[in-house]
Amino acid sequence: MTATPASTDRPVPVARCNLHDLTLRESAAVVEVNAPPHAPEWSGWLAEIGFLPGERVQLLGRAVPGGDPLVVRVGDSTFALRVAEAACVQVQPLQVAER
Repeated sequence: MTATPASTDRPVPVARCNLHDLTLRESAAVVEVNAPPHAPEWSGWLAEIGFLPGERVQLLGRAVPGGDPLVVRVGDSTFALRVAEAACVQVQPLQVAER
């Protein structure tokens, strides 16, 4: 027997992925930021603009054609990120429990 959650509209975590792998309008929480060896400063820069563990993010758009850059909301701010930068941000997607 499985328990039914008391609140049916709270976020339910699913598998981790990179920020650029989210579907449009999908919400997630930042897990960690890992800069590539060729650009270690990206970690600090991404942290400065709000990509911190636990912060809520959402992928709002992809450029046409090619899908680069991305439009991403972190907290109450919206930024354009290159796919390479978004690939540094590991997130935990959140899904709202079905009613």
